[in-house]
This record gives sequence, structure tokens and C-alpha cells, in this order.
Amino acid sequence: MSQMTATLNLATGKPASDSKVTQGLLVGLVAASIGALYTVFARWGISHGMDSADMTFLRFGAAGVVTLPVLVFALRRDASGFFARWRSWLTVSLLAGPLFGLLMFTALQWAPASHAAVFPFTAMSVMGTLMSALFLGDRLTLRKIAGIAVVIAGLVLLSGLELRSLAGRALWGDALFIAAGTLWAGFGIVMRRHRLEPLLTTAVISFMALVTYVPIYLATHGLHRLLAVAPTVLLTELVVQGLIAGAGTLYTYSKMVALLGPARAAVFPALAPGIAAFLAWPVLGHVPTGIEATGLLIAVVGLLITVTAGSLTRTR
Repeated sequence: MSQMTATLNLATGKPASDSKVTQGLLVGLVAASIGALYTVFARWGISHGMDSADMTFLRFGAAGVVTLPVLVFALRRDASGFFARWRSWLTVSLLAGPLFGLLMFTALQWAPASHAAVFPFTAMSVMGTLMSALFLGDRLTLRKIAGIAVVIAGLVLLSGLELRSLAGRALWGDALFIAAGTLWAGFGIVMRRHRLEPLLTTAVISFMALVTYVPIYLATHGLHRLLAVAPTVLLTELVVQGLIAGAGTLYTYSKMVALLGPARAAVFPALAPGIAAFLAWPVLGHVPTGIEATGLLIAVVGLLITVTAGSLTRTR
């Protein structure tokens, strides 16, 4: 009976149990930390001569190789069942694959850092909530709306976003950030709706990128750009973007969706800018201010309001 209940909850997007909420919070913190890590080191790599195509190549090339055994095992276990879901695999690969990486890394080159802390994560939170209500029947409660509003307020305060910066090339970067955030939110919806297993989903997306984007990159860019980068920079980005972010971001977010549902999981990336502000201290020499710390605290409060809503209702 408990297994049947869990399956129904997974399919309908209803609130998870208290234990799942706790697990989801922990996984969410890890996911946000990984998001902060790859954002900071993406800027660091760009400042050392790399670009969005290089970062995307490292991210999915390394992840594709590392997670390949998972895909091989799944095919040996049940190849017919795997290929029966080809539409789902294709959809998640389009939403969370190289296109997402290119949008994010290109936007980082065009828009200021303050915009990177607001637009993609606002899009993830808002679109994740709206799409969850539209496609999964998840209730759009006043508490969720209020929680997301608090999260966005925290992001704006943390970033120091100014209206005068919304001009020129930065607007194109903002549009790319919003597009990337929307794709990522859609990825969570597909994950939940089709009940995809997190680790296998990570392997499929990484493999699809390995056999599509990686050959295109090698044909159009070659390896001479990467080989011209300092070995320390290249190795660092390979570890951070390829191993930690490439596989870790996909898996932790997929796991979060399985535990919490796409609407609540989509709020967690909003913690990444605040964590990034502190990670940027040793990496980029940026000393976090009191306003940034306050913005992170407000975002955390908004996240807790949103994520614990269903749990508090059942307790009452």
C-alpha cells in the first residue's frame, strides 16, 4: 500500500511526506552549492580565456564518459523498456542538455553578475510553479506565491540589481538567462510526469550530449583553444564543470524533483547566487557584503515558506 501511495504522489505531484521533505532539503542544499560552484568557476574560466562553448564541452564531455556505465547497465537490464520511453529521454535531453549550458554560459558573458543572480533563478522558481500547476495539477496556493515573492526579493537585494543596468547587450543576456531557467523548470516537470529515475536520466542526458554536442564542438572549434589555456585552469574547469557540475547538477536536481516535486524543487536554485557570493571570496577576490548576506537569508526564508507548505498543512 505504501508503495502504491508513493507512486500516486509521484504521478500527481502531491506534497511529499515529511521524511521526503527533509531528504529533499538536504539534496537541495547540495544542488544549490554545486550551482554556485560552477557559476563562480565559469566566470573564473572566462576571465582566463575560455568561452561558453568550451565550458559546455567540458561539462557534457566529462559527464557523458563518467555516467556511461549507468546507461550500459540499464540497457542490459531492460533495453525494450528503455527504448519505449524514447520520447521522454529526447525531451529531457533537449531541456537540460547542451542547449541549457550554452544559454547559461553565453548569458554569463553578456550580462553583469548582478543579473546572473536574479534572472535565471527567478525564471526557474516562477515557471516551475506555474508549469507544475498547469501540467501536474499542483495547487497554486497563496503560501507558495508568497514564498516565491520573498525568494525573489532576497535575490534582488543580494544582487544589488539596478534598473539602469537593464539595457543594451545585458538585455540579451537576461533573455538567455530567462530562457535557460524556463528550460530547467520544464526539465523538472517532465521528470515528475514520466517518473524518470534520477541517475539514469543524468546518464541519458550526458550521453546524448556526448554523441551530439561534443563532435560538433571538435569539428568547429577543435582542441587548440583548450590546449592554449593554462593547464591548471583547464584541469580545474574539467573537474568543476565536467565532473562536479556536469553529472552532479543533473543528478541532484532530478533527485530533488523525485522527493519534493518540480514546483518546490525549482525554488532551490535560488540559493545558488547567495552561496556563490561567499565562494567568490577565495576564487574571485570578491568580499561578500552585509547586504548580500541579508539577501541570502531572505531567500532562505522564502524557500522554507515554499517548501514546507504541504508539510505544515498535514501536521495541522
